[in-house]
Amino acid sequence: MTAFETYHPIVLFAFFLSAIGIGMFIMHPVFLVITICAAMSVNFAFRRGRFLRDWKLYVPLFIIMAIINPLISHDGKMVLFYLNGNAVTMEAICYGVAMATMLTAVMLWFSSYNEVMTSDKFLYLFGKLSPVLALTLSITMRLVPRFQHQLMRIARAQKTMGMDYTTGSLIHRAKCTMRIISILITWALENAIETADSMKARGYGIGKRSSFSLFLFEKRDGIMLGMISFLVALLLTASALGYATFYYYPTFTAINWSWNSITVYAIYTALLMIPLVIEVRETRKWKYLKSKM
Repeated sequence: MTAFETYHPIVLFAFFLSAIGIGMFIMHPVFLVITICAAMSVNFAFRRGRFLRDWKLYVPLFIIMAIINPLISHDGKMVLFYLNGNAVTMEAICYGVAMATMLTAVMLWFSSYNEVMTSDKFLYLFGKLSPVLALTLSITMRLVPRFQHQLMRIARAQKTMGMDYTTGSLIHRAKCTMRIISILITWALENAIETADSMKARGYGIGKRSSFSLFLFEKRDGIMLGMISFLVALLLTASALGYATFYYYPTFTAINWSWNSITVYAIYTALLMIPLVIEVRETRKWKYLKSKM
């Protein structure tokens, strides 16, 4: 367990809601660089070896997303070359890279979220407001990492049987890929049936449910929640004033490097690096205590 996970669930949820919410709607290049760097750092701190393993999927996905935009969008003034009579512009390429960066960062944040915000924490926050909605959202949040893990298991098992989708002819790869997808869908349907039977056997839905938790809202949780809220309020104000605005079409707008803009960039960095700062602080504290033993 990491040090950040020991905070109250509402603090954890507030942080990831802020990081994902702001990261999804701001396409400013400086903000994107801060977002992807912070997302990678936090994900590595939470997941270690699994972080490096998952990049086998993130890198091809990033490249595909970055290439699609200049192929379908031909807006922009800086024409680099023509492909089948269609202009490929610098603005379209940069916008595609920006979109790929944003989506990759959001996926990394969701991966970190699933590592920290377990189902019991989520149900603790929203179970009393809407038990059905809380359970549905909790199951949905778990689908992506579970599907990803099962997909890798199936691919490895098929590889040992000579059905490697990364080698051979195009037809062979297509057959292997379709076989893996078919197995994954079958597993998903069987898992859904097992989950439904398990919930029915435990009496779900026949009466008012009770819950038990050991989550206590302490002074440090209040301080951290107040800090996150304050930083988010500053960023929303700065965004309303135009400090997070950047246009790619019809051509690039200038990046503002005034002291006010740099302050906004620093505030955004401070918000996203909160988990990493907590981890570093607790690690140093632990090493200091060990040295005194």
